[in-house]
Amino acid sequence: MRSIRIDPVLYTSKPADERLPRETAVYDLLGRLEIPYTRIDHDAAGHVDFCDEVGQILGVDICKNLFLCNRQKTDFYLLMMPGKKEFRTKDLSAQIGSSRLSFADAERMEEYLKVTPGSVSVMGLMNDAGKRVRLLIDREVAQSEYFGCHPCINTSSLKIRTADLLEKFLPFVEHEPVFVTL
Repeated sequence: MRSIRIDPVLYTSKPADERLPRETAVYDLLGRLEIPYTRIDHDAAGHVDFCDEVGQILGVDICKNLFLCNRQKTDFYLLMMPGKKEFRTKDLSAQIGSSRLSFADAERMEEYLKVTPGSVSVMGLMNDAGKRVRLLIDREVAQSEYFGCHPCINTSSLKIRTADLLEKFLPFVEHEPVFVTL
């Protein structure tokens, strides 16, 4: 796996430079909800394997975020799981009562979460006004003090308290998580 260039400076506020509106919206919402975060900027990291060094600098495991759907493409899921954990469709399908899970297409990802492949993040749920996406969180992530994710763009990563996700962010965006064990 190739490495990425990382700005080793840790930030605790919104970037001063020009960013995409989808990223800026994340910082604005976190500020409104009084959710502190630590941010690091880096080259595009479209796969969790590129995030090892990012996670080490932030002092957190970066979550693997998978955008999934059922065979009929009528039910959509965002799965947050530890980056190093292997994903087995069969294990998840049995827990949520949905067989034949697969990766959802980029068009639905953009439509529902306003993100592109490689930038999927729980932060994208702020854009799911129609509540089309069900959030699935591996219990290992839910029990961690902090988690790491992208702010709807894969050139930055955030460290956020898991309690703030569960107690502030998710209630605000009106998404009830389903906890799973993978």
